[in-house]
Amino acid sequence: MARKKMGEILIDNEVISQNDLEQALLRQKGTNKPIGKILGDMEVILEEDVAKALSTQFGFPYVKRFSRHKFPQNVLDKIETESALAHLIFPLKIDNKTLYLAMSNPLDMALQSDLSFKLAMRISPCVATPDEIKAAIKKHYLAEIPEDQENSTQIILLVDNQDIALNAAEAALKKGGYSIYKAQNGAEGLKIATQLKPHLIITDIVMPRMDGIEMFRALKTNGEIGNIPVIALSAKTAAEEEYKLLEMGFFDFIAKPINPTRLLARVRRALRDDNQK
Repeated sequence: MARKKMGEILIDNEVISQNDLEQALLRQKGTNKPIGKILGDMEVILEEDVAKALSTQFGFPYVKRFSRHKFPQNVLDKIETESALAHLIFPLKIDNKTLYLAMSNPLDMALQSDLSFKLAMRISPCVATPDEIKAAIKKHYLAEIPEDQENSTQIILLVDNQDIALNAAEAALKKGGYSIYKAQNGAEGLKIATQLKPHLIITDIVMPRMDGIEMFRALKTNGEIGNIPVIALSAKTAAEEEYKLLEMGFFDFIAKPINPTRLLARVRRALRDDNQK
């Protein structure tokens, strides 16, 4: 028997009308957006409606209210914080070499394949709402930031595809007392920034998938994170390069290879100026 489409499931459950679906299909033309995202943008369905429809359509288990549960550390350790934030995933349990994973997009087969290879485990996807996964990540991965100290603990997101530069910057900033999160490219950095809302972003300019300039422009179009100061890193040290980046709106420019003392000084100035706004 043919699998029902999401739109049909939503209509059968009286979540949307036929007219809502027809309008969404018109908006979907020429885009790569799934119909659930289109309907969400139209504000005619909730995240929970999409999750339940995916569960019905593809037979994924639908999980909710798991953020309040306790999880063994060996389960949490299977997924790094940065990956959880970037992909909106959360590990639920391990059973007989199978990792049960809450996912906002359980159809991301490439991610499941990568994780399965990396962990040498089978991945069993469960569908959950983005808000539920964010709550679980905040409670179980970001617990090192106490609720009553969120305003005083300063979070920095480092974005660089070069591990040597990334680790050197991380080491210097951790000595300065900052909480550090990392991303390997602009696309991943943008996702993490959206979820984490760091106090400062430091990004390399030349990266695969999405470079630092593309990420910066995307940040500025997002009202929730558009005001986060961004420091640019670049191996191009000519004055013209620095001028171009500062004119674009980057808060500061640091030449690579990174000098730890200079990095700390620029970071302190960026965070101090941001706090004074």
